[in-house]
Amino acid sequence: MKERTVLKYSMSFQQQVVEELENGRFSSVNEARLFYGIGCGTIQTWLRKYGRNHLCAKVIRVEKPNEKDEIRELKRKIHELKEALGDSQAERWLEEQFLKIACKKFGEDVEEFKKKAATMLRIERERREK
Repeated sequence: MKERTVLKYSMSFQQQVVEELENGRFSSVNEARLFYGIGCGTIQTWLRKYGRNHLCAKVIRVEKPNEKDEIRELKRKIHELKEALGDSQAERWLEEQFLKIACKKFGEDVEEFKKKAATMLRIERERREK
């Protein structure tokens, strides 16, 4: 198995990098990252911790007024569908249990009963189509 190396940077080093960024030594976080060979996101964390946060990238989501309602409605619909699926699965399980109990009571094998019932339904469907 490949051995993994974990680098721990001192607080003074972290603060130095943040200070260099804020003083303009580097034009971007990526430039500082490449200069020092630091992984992605590490300097962003330091900036949030020690800096003034003005150099941190910010994500701004712009959406039309109806988009927020659309998203909320879609999430509500997903929740309803999940509940309906759960109810359906519970109902199916109950029906299977009832079938097992009924077959046991009447001395029938469940699989044999299903085959007989499927045949009877097919014959009935064919009779109706004629």
